[in-house]
Amino acid sequence: MKKKYKHTKQIITILNNIYNNPTTDLIHNSPYQLLIATILSAQCTDKQVNAITPQLFTTYSNPHSLANANTEEIENIIHSTGFYHNKAKNIIGCANGLIENYSGEVPLVMEDLVTLSGVGRKTANCILSVYGETVGIVVDTHVIRLSNLLGFTKSKNAIKIEEELMEIIDKKD
Repeated sequence: MKKKYKHTKQIITILNNIYNNPTTDLIHNSPYQLLIATILSAQCTDKQVNAITPQLFTTYSNPHSLANANTEEIENIIHSTGFYHNKAKNIIGCANGLIENYSGEVPLVMEDLVTLSGVGRKTANCILSVYGETVGIVVDTHVIRLSNLLGFTKSKNAIKIEEELMEIIDKKD
């Protein structure tokens, strides 16, 4: 570990003591549900996403039903999450990508996940941290802010921050 980051281990220990089994606050029962919920969580609270996903997942319980959904019906369900036009397009596109390329199953490989509509590294890392092998760090606005505040990075670029954090934080953490 770089000398500059000697306090990293201490910070990780403190965080592990406080959050000994971290998980997402998004309510889900499958990789498909977590994938769609994570796409919907962009610029929205997990609480708001959790308020609308029961109806969404009851009506569209799998990628096949979502891929064939009426865009306006999806927009009506997800309206309160904001950016609902784009999110509806992305989750329908994602469902189609799952069907066309992965037999309707959520792939648990970074390179495959990021090919899906609406999925970037942050979303892919979230899915993999719960259902696959962790390969990176979920970097959201909070991680960006705290990483800068703690002096781990000076960047505002999520991908660069993820790379820099992966250099100083053990994979198991």
